[in-house]
Amino acid sequence: MRMLLTAKMDTETANQAVTDGTMSKMVQEMVEELRPESAYFTTSQGNRCCYLVFDMKDSAQMPRMLEPFFHAEAEVDLRPVMTVDDLQTGLADLGR
Repeated sequence: MRMLLTAKMDTETANQAVTDGTMSKMVQEMVEELRPESAYFTTSQGNRCCYLVFDMKDSAQMPRMLEPFFHAEAEVDLRPVMTVDDLQTGLADLGR
């Protein structure tokens, strides 16, 4: 299932990760683990934030995927999302 992961980093923790060089490693590991179809890095409410869209095969993957974010003191949100094609398919099913 296509999922949207939002992770908002604690500023102090993220500052330390940038300073000690672990931020780059964390981002690389996250991308290798999730293999997102898209990844965006920005700010949200004054904090560093990333938005990742990826395919989750099974909910049992959640601990492995999310724990690194929790250990980095990030606020994490995970929700299913659809493309326009997915939405059109779902809407067409309503008429049946």
